[in-house]
Amino acid sequence: MSGLSQMPANGSSLHDPARKRPLFWETAFSGSDPDALSEIWSTPNSPIKAAAQADAPIAYRCNFVSTEELAIADCAYDGTISIRREAPNGKLIIFLPLEGNAVFDAGKEQFHSVPGCGTILGAGRASGARLFGRRRHLGLFVDQARINRQLGHMFERTIGGDTDFHPTIDLTTGSGLVLEQLAVNLYRGLSGDGPLQQSPLALNALCDAMIYLLLETCPHRYSEALAAPASAPAPRHVKWAIDFMREHMAEPISLSDIATAAKVSVRTLQQGFRQFRNTTPIAYLHELRMLAAHRDLRESGTRQAVADIALRWGFTHLGRFSAEYRKRFGQLPSQALKR
Repeated sequence: MSGLSQMPANGSSLHDPARKRPLFWETAFSGSDPDALSEIWSTPNSPIKAAAQADAPIAYRCNFVSTEELAIADCAYDGTISIRREAPNGKLIIFLPLEGNAVFDAGKEQFHSVPGCGTILGAGRASGARLFGRRRHLGLFVDQARINRQLGHMFERTIGGDTDFHPTIDLTTGSGLVLEQLAVNLYRGLSGDGPLQQSPLALNALCDAMIYLLLETCPHRYSEALAAPASAPAPRHVKWAIDFMREHMAEPISLSDIATAAKVSVRTLQQGFRQFRNTTPIAYLHELRMLAAHRDLRESGTRQAVADIALRWGFTHLGRFSAEYRKRFGQLPSQALKR
């Protein structure tokens, strides 16, 4: 794969200040200080420590282009650098090498990364890396929540947890080659004055295409289920129940209310959700409310309090809501509110 265009000036911003929710932004960094590199890569929930081997000189330049649920970085390094991640970051990370050698740690396993061989690290697996000599790669960072949402659409049920992708991917042929080409096009389309800045629909379609390509062609926890014949369509009473939940999820509805709206008994309703949604009606309603709270937290900025949003969607115990929200989305509600 040929090299990418030169990086823009340090700290350039792509977002329109008039927008309530910026679609994307771009930031470039360069330097030779390992502590500054640590700060660049760290997030509040997932600190990272970078160090140079034997205090030998290093150099780096990194350009990040980010959307709300996906980021892509073009990074180049010189010198031997070790990187240790001190906490999971809630993102699937894909490294697409363009030059040089690296080793990535995932728990007790190690994976060599050279041009032609990509590395896929799950949200909870990336623990560190070592970069040797001259190294350049593209890094894709995808929110696990977005991947789970697209899996949910494919299965028509709620999906949670890590996807457990196979950690290596051949970039010289097949889906790996296409993935690398899509990533390069995404980077070029967003950086500088790229055309994707003016087309959020095309941007979203390209991001979806990359995720579906991964889900349909790369081995992971749900591959066998995706390859199996599709299950029968959900019966009408399950669909009626879901419609009723969506229309009244801000109200204190009960299981009996849902069954009445679906025109079946509570037992039949529960059986239908177990068979066709792999969950219970109340758990499904709870997930709808959690997703609604997540949307409001991301959209409201600092205009509303976390407690107000939680109460709006029926979460009366703020501590329990915060703990569950962090487990589900990888950050506290207050952190999503300030985003």
